[in-house]
Amino acid sequence: MKFKDFIKDKIILIVSIILAVISIEILLLAYKIDLIIKIYIAVIILFVILLAILIEYTRKKHFYNQLKENIEGLQEKYLIPEVIKTPDFAEGKILKDVLQEIESSRIDNVNYYKNIQEEYKEYIELWIHEVKIPISASKLIIQNNKNKVTKSIDEELDKLENYTEQALYYARSNAVEKDYIITKTNLKEIVNGAILKNKSTLLNEKIVLEINDIEKTVCTDSKWATFIVNQIIQNSIKYSNPENKKIEIYAKEKNDKVILHIKDNGIGIKKGEITRVFERGFTGENGRIIGQKSTGIGLYLCKKLCDKLGLGIELNSEKNVGTEVKIIFPKNSYITF
Repeated sequence: MKFKDFIKDKIILIVSIILAVISIEILLLAYKIDLIIKIYIAVIILFVILLAILIEYTRKKHFYNQLKENIEGLQEKYLIPEVIKTPDFAEGKILKDVLQEIESSRIDNVNYYKNIQEEYKEYIELWIHEVKIPISASKLIIQNNKNKVTKSIDEELDKLENYTEQALYYARSNAVEKDYIITKTNLKEIVNGAILKNKSTLLNEKIVLEINDIEKTVCTDSKWATFIVNQIIQNSIKYSNPENKKIEIYAKEKNDKVILHIKDNGIGIKKGEITRVFERGFTGENGRIIGQKSTGIGLYLCKKLCDKLGLGIELNSEKNVGTEVKIIFPKNSYITF
């Protein structure tokens, strides 16, 4: 708070006081009072008024400077009503009351939309669980009536099942901490679970699958980790090389972590797009290839879930050579990446 700005705000008061002092001095001319006394009266009045202005300026400057420092130091600016002290002047008290009213209104508004979002998420989760029932029933009917047509339908149902699972995990991704349990898990079980979900597609696409050295113990939630590995395998299948399709999966131990490698010889990603593959909705050049429908959600969701679970994820790729994704698991629950 600058003094000149404060004086500008008080200019009407200062002019009024000066006019009042001049009026008093003119009035005193009618009386036989020494000039010294007249000057003394004027000086005392002006001194007292100036002292009061300086005291008021000091109090307000201290409060507003502290308010500014608190705002600059806070990451969550909306918490300012909670950290500022109640000032000892009327304007400051009014300001703090207003800020507290605004904060209270903000909390009510946030809670309102949070409840709406929570209700919508619950509905989506319920809908996904309900839609899985007819999908499972349809697949059972197909198992009992196998032919070329039902085989094609089964493949489409697999895709539908994968998309519904992706939607379910996406809906839960903002509250992973409420739905996961970190335990010591065999990495082989996670990988096998993901492969099993893609068994039909791997066979139909005649993809060679090489799995080595995955009998490792890691600390993670097996359900969420299986989903992450499943998304990466699906990408490897989707963007596989039209000829000589191959996916290689292996693990390496390094200090206090286990690195799972998922490597394919597919169409790869061009250099300029690698840094953006984890962005939501980014599909790149490959997503626009005819016949390759892409939402740009899979890798974004993998990165988001890895961050929530304390896992690391890296991607390296070369156009027309292939793509390798590394998932970094901790060996114990006290390590995150």
